[in-house]
Amino acid sequence: IMAVAHAAPSPANLAISDMCSIAFFYLLRPGEYAVSPSESTPFRLCDVQLRIGNRRLDLLLATDADIRSATFATLTFTTQKNGVRGEVIGLSRSSNPQLCPVISLCNRILHARFHNADLATPLARYFDHGKWHNVTATNISTTLKAAVTFLGPTLGFLASDVSARALRAAGAMALLCA
Repeated sequence: IMAVAHAAPSPANLAISDMCSIAFFYLLRPGEYAVSPSESTPFRLCDVQLRIGNRRLDLLLATDADIRSATFATLTFTTQKNGVRGEVIGLSRSSNPQLCPVISLCNRILHARFHNADLATPLARYFDHGKWHNVTATNISTTLKAAVTFLGPTLGFLASDVSARALRAAGAMALLCA
């Protein structure tokens, strides 16, 4: 998914790949990282904090270079269904230059800033062809199914076995295996 997004970097492809990365690393439910008409409280820009070492970055005033240099990112659970309001979960950069929660959050912030979004904007929004669009759970499921179909049956599961909900389980399994 990351390779396709970077080979064909449309705003939609990049947003979907970033949201897959964020969901995978932060173990998010679809309603927390994708926009849907019901039962959706996706994270917004104001729920993100970026740091370079101990220095907290102001998401509106920091330079693009500082945003890209962030080494640590947090998400604050405000209206999500984890049961602990105000809980802050933070992650450092991964060793992968594409599949990284910090880089993906930085990408979403820079895209939103470039298009003059305010801090209430969901991370799962992208600007294309003069208007804002939402990354939905359907977009994520379709992308995951296409990736599984492309990679073939050697994965041990089929495209019909995956959906937007699979990212949370996959992230948890990656933690267990690590």
